[in-house]
Amino acid sequence: MREHDVPFTNLESIPEGLATAEFILRPIMADDAELDYAAVMESRDYLRTWEQSTWPADDFTVEANRKDLVGLEERHADRRAFTYTVTDPSGTECLGCVYLMATDGRSFNGARITAVGDQRWDSYEAAVYFWVRRSRLATETDRALLEALRTWLAQDWSLHGHLFVTNEQFTQQVGLIGQTDLQLRFTVENPGKPGRYLAYS
Repeated sequence: MREHDVPFTNLESIPEGLATAEFILRPIMADDAELDYAAVMESRDYLRTWEQSTWPADDFTVEANRKDLVGLEERHADRRAFTYTVTDPSGTECLGCVYLMATDGRSFNGARITAVGDQRWDSYEAAVYFWVRRSRLATETDRALLEALRTWLAQDWSLHGHLFVTNEQFTQQVGLIGQTDLQLRFTVENPGKPGRYLAYS
């Protein structure tokens, strides 16, 4: 989830982050390259399914990751997209990432978006994606993160609606969302990607 381009123009303020007993969210920085890289490469097999791409390649490097993070940091500052690293409370281990991107961003250009019921895509301002490193799935960090994100997005953000988005082939996350009261609102088919994306609110 590394390329987003359309700015958020209506937000009053951007939250600096979130701290819970289990983890900390804060804007990602280039200096996070090594910690982020460790989480990415540990989780690369399922991230390829989540991303519906070959990223990260087996020969992905810390320096290549640093370049990616420079771009994410710039986009965050420019309000084109928001990326938060998720770390343990001590800040010494990356547990995953959270991405907020505009629903009118280029990732959705050319996509076939199908509503479930009478939903309108333009009623939602942000698409939210997240992943948790593989070794933290056993402790249900993904479940705790989703619960925290739901409260944080509702209380601290001034978004005009948001959707949690995952890919139907990423069955672990689909199952997680299916255990909540979130409802499927849209399916999204992107050209060249085999699996549909599922958007919930």
